[in-house]
Amino acid sequence: MLWRPTSYGAFHKRKTKEPEDGLELNFYDFRLLGSLLLIGSVLVGLLRLADHFSQLFCVLILIFVLILIDDLRFSMNLLLSGLAALGQHSMRDFMRKTNQADVVQERFLRSLLHHHQHTEVGRLFGLAEIRTIDQFRDRVPILPYSSYEPYVERMAKGETNILTPDPVIFFNLTSGSTGKRKLIPITKRSRQIVARANSIAIGFATAAARRRHIPLGKILYTSPTTLLGYTDSGIPYGPNSTSDLRLMGSLYRSVFAFPFEALQVADTTARHYLCLLFALRQPDVGMIAATFPVLALRLANYLEQYGEDLVNDLQRGTIAPWLKLEPHLRAKLERQWTAAPQRATELWQVLRTEGRLTPYRAFPRLAFMITARGGTSDFYFERYPEYFGDTPIFGGTYASAECVFGVHRDFGTDGVILAVENGFYEFVPEDQWEVAQPKTLLPGEVVPGQRYRILVTNYNGFYRYDIGDVVEVEGFYNQAPIFVFRYRRGGLLSSTTEKTTEYHAVKTMQILQQMFNLSLENFCITLAEDTIPAAYLVNIELAPGSSLTDPVTFLQQFDRTLKEVHTSYEVKRRDQVPPPRLRILAPGSFAQVRDRLIQRGATDTQLKFPNISEDRTLLAGLPIEQEVRLEQPAPVA
Repeated sequence: MLWRPTSYGAFHKRKTKEPEDGLELNFYDFRLLGSLLLIGSVLVGLLRLADHFSQLFCVLILIFVLILIDDLRFSMNLLLSGLAALGQHSMRDFMRKTNQADVVQERFLRSLLHHHQHTEVGRLFGLAEIRTIDQFRDRVPILPYSSYEPYVERMAKGETNILTPDPVIFFNLTSGSTGKRKLIPITKRSRQIVARANSIAIGFATAAARRRHIPLGKILYTSPTTLLGYTDSGIPYGPNSTSDLRLMGSLYRSVFAFPFEALQVADTTARHYLCLLFALRQPDVGMIAATFPVLALRLANYLEQYGEDLVNDLQRGTIAPWLKLEPHLRAKLERQWTAAPQRATELWQVLRTEGRLTPYRAFPRLAFMITARGGTSDFYFERYPEYFGDTPIFGGTYASAECVFGVHRDFGTDGVILAVENGFYEFVPEDQWEVAQPKTLLPGEVVPGQRYRILVTNYNGFYRYDIGDVVEVEGFYNQAPIFVFRYRRGGLLSSTTEKTTEYHAVKTMQILQQMFNLSLENFCITLAEDTIPAAYLVNIELAPGSSLTDPVTFLQQFDRTLKEVHTSYEVKRRDQVPPPRLRILAPGSFAQVRDRLIQRGATDTQLKFPNISEDRTLLAGLPIEQEVRLEQPAPVA
């Protein structure tokens, strides 16, 4: 008797006929074998390190695993356990290296300079002659992307040994949140280093889950794998999330709660629908991941909007015919889909009781969320309890298209530990931000409570590269700094010279939401066109079911709170910046803004919605339900 699947997630016991040409293996058998190989590789590592008694114990475990080979339901537990074990190993190795962060950093830089010394840019900077960190900082300038762009364009056309000696396998395309979109070269070597950081994050996440006695489960993540195109030489390019998915190993793909083909669907609504549909038949979904917090809220909105359609498909074993699906993908997915009437009955009961489906109720074993923390995240986290209950939130890694900067160490923390093996990092103190070639600090020299711009040198071929991120140091983990992403320079709002950042705006709106017991769909602060200096326009869209009964008091409190949060605004409001105005936008307004940004070239999953903007056309034409002005300065509290 063998265990064989008849559909995705469905298993039954049946007699099988031996194939004439030997053993027949299907997709699920290969998944099991992959799990066993992974566990076996972990055990081999233990065998090399263990004493005689432990070696015997490991062999007994392996025999036990082999005895269980014909129970395919055990394979996912094996896989999750194997990945967790590898992550724990990576985490412990990382923790040891944080005890010598300065040594690890210097070793990384020496290795990189040696590897890149004969590239065109390596010869230009004289990398072969550099012997110390001080020489590196003296001889290699801090340059913007525009200085690297001509080299990247040549690499896109197929030229080699320009920025990196390794062949380029992919180009990450940045989101363009602070300007022109950029191509970032990815090689196998640079990809392996990113994978190492991801494995460390898995180790920290599983350790956090274990401390809280939280079981692991499959993951729901809806970012697409579709490419944006190919360069002239045939190198694929797309968002960072796309390269992560396309270049990850098949074992990691196996932990998704749906067939991987679902992520190949181009239409956003269809992709979310299908991922939810396959995930809903499995009550053991344990993790929901989203690149940014707002995308998890959007997933919850899709679940609420299409709840009845999803349960109907689950009950009947159908895939909605109205979905915009590529024919070959529909055929593949339909072959892996059958009805789950018992699960449908459970979800119908939730719909009748609650009036809608929410992730927290639809997935009763939801263990934790994975999404970006820091920056503007707290504003969106205010709405999470409505959809996700008190599910803990893990930040994964703090990363961009260019680099991984840090790794989160626990649930519910915004600070990351510097990823000491992922790049060589320098920190620019605040008093050096306006200097063309600023003096930098090494990781061990930063001061808790201070803010810095962070520079990175890594195997993508960029040196001392400044992406504009501003971080605040919280403290140290052994010798490695712990820091929080605050905002990206370039996203500033100034009526005169006050330089309001997204951090100031989000902090203010977060306080106001709590003060007025208010839920906002989104907000964006812009500048008025009819006054000089310009007044702040506080554009808000209320979440469904939310109301603002006293908009004048709300606006007055916005003015007071921003003064408390941002000293420069308080100084300029005394006699330069006019009183702010409040605009309550019609429902669906920010969905229109998102569509506009996508039409301008931003990708759906990469879109970082601007909560401040000096673009006077960004919100043009949106219907305004109410506008409130403060004709006189707000009274002092």
